[in-house]
Amino acid sequence: MNQFFVEPSQISENHITILSTDVNHIKNVLRMKIGQTVAISNGIDREYICKIAQIERDSVNLLIITETDNVCELPSKIYLFQGLPKNDKMELIIQKAVELGVYEIIPVATKRAVVKLDTNKGQSKRKRWQGISESAAKQSKRIVIPRITQVMTFKEALGYSGQLDIKLLPYENREGMISTKQAIQDIKAGESIGVFIGPEGGFEVNEIEMASTLGWAPISLGSRILRTETAGLAALSILMYQLEINCSNE
Repeated sequence: MNQFFVEPSQISENHITILSTDVNHIKNVLRMKIGQTVAISNGIDREYICKIAQIERDSVNLLIITETDNVCELPSKIYLFQGLPKNDKMELIIQKAVELGVYEIIPVATKRAVVKLDTNKGQSKRKRWQGISESAAKQSKRIVIPRITQVMTFKEALGYSGQLDIKLLPYENREGMISTKQAIQDIKAGESIGVFIGPEGGFEVNEIEMASTLGWAPISLGSRILRTETAGLAALSILMYQLEINCSNE
């Protein structure tokens, strides 16, 4: 079943109106007809199964059949702070992180990041990255489209993370998995979680020290050195599994 996202203002008691580019997609790409069913998310916490009632030039009107609560989002919001990687790796990271349940992605220009984005290029990249997030959210039947923030400096990212409950920083020089296991097992449903991943060159020592003083806990992801595009996805996979297990046991 095809899924679309709408603003809450487009939802009434029994009807939903689809606008913008999704209208063309329904009419001319999917070639959907009156009576066919679609899934609609309000981008916050509700999903609706609807039937197409009317197809107009600039809108598609839907009749709500059923309404459900959030059934596929993780019980905690995960914020991925990602050091800017080279080439198109960020696109892969965003796509897979969204599939794994991330809530928001914060691109970070750390000291060892090779990629440097000026304001114009950063805005262009962000627009493309947000489109990838939306596509991945639709494909994986997410209720929420994860937001991609503007590129931040390391210090800006640390400030942005100030209100997070849990702050995990995978670091190649951190040894032992016991503390990692304990930190993840102690996470409670509803707690916000930050995961900070360095770029290809890793973090500088003073960056680790600065983050640690602000509550970021260096953790290990094992004895192997992971690429930047692998480390975040490995951490998110572990968190997704633990959060899903905790939720099913409650």
